[in-house]
Amino acid sequence: MEDKNRINVPLWAALTPIVALIIFLTINVRIFDDATAGANQIVLLLSAAVAGILGRIFGVPVASMMEGIVKSIAATMPAILVLLTIGALAGTWMISGIVPAMVYYGLKVISPEWFLVASVVVCSIVSVATGSSWSTIATVGVALIGIGQSMGVEPAMAAGAVISGAYFGDKVSPLSDTTNLAAAMAGTELFVHIRHMLWTTVPSILIALVVFGYLGTGHQADLSPELAKELSQVIEGKFNLTPWLFVVPLAVLVMVMLKIDAVVALLTGAVLGALAAVLFQPEIVRTVAGDSSNYLRDAYVACLTALGGDVQLVTGNDAADELLNSSGMAGMLNTVWLILCAMCFGGVMEACGMLRRLTEPLVQAAKSSGALITSTAGTCVFLNVTASDQYLAIVVPGRMFRESFEDRDLAAENLSRTLEDAGTVTSVLVPWNTCGAMQAGVLSVPVMAFAPWCIFNYLSPLMTIAFGWLGWTIKKRETPKV
Repeated sequence: MEDKNRINVPLWAALTPIVALIIFLTINVRIFDDATAGANQIVLLLSAAVAGILGRIFGVPVASMMEGIVKSIAATMPAILVLLTIGALAGTWMISGIVPAMVYYGLKVISPEWFLVASVVVCSIVSVATGSSWSTIATVGVALIGIGQSMGVEPAMAAGAVISGAYFGDKVSPLSDTTNLAAAMAGTELFVHIRHMLWTTVPSILIALVVFGYLGTGHQADLSPELAKELSQVIEGKFNLTPWLFVVPLAVLVMVMLKIDAVVALLTGAVLGALAAVLFQPEIVRTVAGDSSNYLRDAYVACLTALGGDVQLVTGNDAADELLNSSGMAGMLNTVWLILCAMCFGGVMEACGMLRRLTEPLVQAAKSSGALITSTAGTCVFLNVTASDQYLAIVVPGRMFRESFEDRDLAAENLSRTLEDAGTVTSVLVPWNTCGAMQAGVLSVPVMAFAPWCIFNYLSPLMTIAFGWLGWTIKKRETPKV
């Protein structure tokens, strides 16, 4: 019945909303400093309107479009709940000293001979803990660039190591918005997605570490870690650093290994983080709450503030001040807003049969699982180059290829892995992409200079394509599609 009543939209009509979206997004990148703070969301809605108008011209009922929007948004609700929980966890892990402790001990491992390898490792640790490649690069990454310069390491090479580590951590962290988004777009569970992604991500980062280890053997100069030392001293002076803080992330890790629901595990981690703040960081708690001389009240205010809103700890050190801040659940609202608007666009495109019309030529050309994964990865990279936004490079291919993976009885985690391997990590390699522009400005290194050294970011899409063609770790659906 569905095939009989299907409205065949011409290819030009299916392409028009995509072209409109690309044009608008390109304009946004040029005009707005942070296009994800609202401009891109509006553009998604306008592009959805373009798709809706064309859909009506070809006979698609408005009710069908609205139903498509509702279904698309409903599918992302688990991811949205996880994102809000992540914001809460990030807030309490900051004021409790958990994230600062990870940074403090991570910086201790730096040595001249292994500077590049250590940069990858430190940025990986911080990015896993925060779920954000951007904040990792803007804080620890900046300090590492300065340290590398004092050792005679080329800034572009150091930037490549920093970005490789930061994006590895971003990919595998359950706190990452792109990791959650990729899982949601493919229709798989968060931790199932992360476990499946390790098959391609771990070999990629290991190869990158070997390459950086080889590159780093030529840098034997004495290390002058003024920036790292100053940052460590600020953290040590601001927080009560104790190994007991690591009980909280270990507890979350155990829950993850036991396959406890992501929302439950992360919310538990957020609450434990709040408890750790009350027990180990009384001065921080008083500072955040405004010190009312009633510690019980201050603890309540500080914990709720960290869970839900902005916390900024001022130290007088720029790198530390950039690092020691969090936005709680409120900090995730722009991402949630973007997801909702993207789902409006995707829902209308799907209801009008436009996504199907766009994918039909690609799917018909893909005669094997390897070809399908290659087409998906290529679409992710194409959208990073043309749409200039990593979220769109995940959302649009996710909506386009999801049904194709199901029709071939391929498990959803194959799609989510491809979206992350090709969509998330290649965004920073494009100078006009929001990610590339941001990292170039923060590190003061042009994209075209550091891009050749972002070894992990090149290996990830190549690895997922290779695994697809070789048939390695390509999982089938437990229940074949009828």
